[in-house]
Formats: sequence, C-alpha cells, structure tokens
Amino acid sequence: MDRAAAERAIADFLRALGRDPARDPELALTPKRVAEAFADELLIGYATDLEALLQDGSPPARQSAGIVVVREIAVATVCPHHLLSSLGRATVAYRPGARVLGLGTIARLVDACSRRLALQEQIGEMVVDSLVRFGGARGAFCQITLRHSCLSARGSRQADATVRTLASAGDLSDPACARELDLALGAERGA
Repeated sequence: MDRAAAERAIADFLRALGRDPARDPELALTPKRVAEAFADELLIGYATDLEALLQDGSPPARQSAGIVVVREIAVATVCPHHLLSSLGRATVAYRPGARVLGLGTIARLVDACSRRLALQEQIGEMVVDSLVRFGGARGAFCQITLRHSCLSARGSRQADATVRTLASAGDLSDPACARELDLALGAERGA
C-alpha cells in the first residue's frame, strides 16, 4: 500500500467535500489516521496467507472427529460499495478431515477473511472454502450476522437491521448432513 498516496487521496476527498484539512485543526491529521486505519487494521486481511494459516502446526485428526463449532467470533469488515464498516459475529462449524485446527486459528481465519473489501456473502464463502481446501476439513459451515453502517447510517437508515448469511462447503453442504449440523449448532442456524 502506498500510504503517502492514500493520505493525499483522503485530503483531496475532504477538500472535495468542502472540508480542508489544512484549515480545520480537527481534520489536520485525519488523512494520516484514515490511511493508517485502512492499512494497519481494516484491510489487514490481505496480508494473511489463508493456506499457510490453516496448514501451520495443525495436528492430524482422529477419524472419529465430530463437528467442531466456534461461536461468537467478532467480525469487523468494510463494505466495498460504500467503504463503511459492518460489525457483528460469526459462527463457524467444521468437520475435521486431514487435521484438527486450533480454535484460535478459526478465529484468525474469520478475521483475515473479513478484513478485506468483500461482501458479507463472500466472507462466509471464503471461510468455508479455505477450511475445506487448505484446512483439509471434510465439511464447513459459516453463519455471519452483521449490522451494516451503509444500511443504518445512510439510505433507508434502519439502525436495528441485521443481515445474516449462511455458507457451507463439503459434506456440511449435503442435505443428508443437515440434521447433524442442526444438532451441532442448536437453534442458531434456524434462528
């Protein structure tokens, strides 16, 4: 990322809106802060190699391994359409195949996928695809529930609206496994 160019672009953006950072002390450091926030936090997921994350240090799975569920994973992402934030939670379920993944690894995967310019639906698909392709999972499921600033702060201004997406891959996308997945998730999938 070219931080200097990003800072200049933010300063130009503010001036185009009639707010000159050179004349307003509250905005003087805004271009630098915004560039740093996007580079170091909001879009840091691009710096994570998803394959390496899921293959690094994972022990082999026992053949009898059932479904593993990790709930309440914090999600912070930026909408690619408006560059506004969306915040919420994810639940990830997976059936180990080649190896068992650490619970923190699953949380880091969700974070790496969400800290990119991606639609909510794409984040869930990226999570389940990565678990199956790179993590060796026999099946994976991801539910993401977010509050979108682009829905609450602009447009229809629906402050309490949430968006829920579901993604599945491998044997957890097979209707024959639906009952087992429902049991593993409890009431969450149907809620």
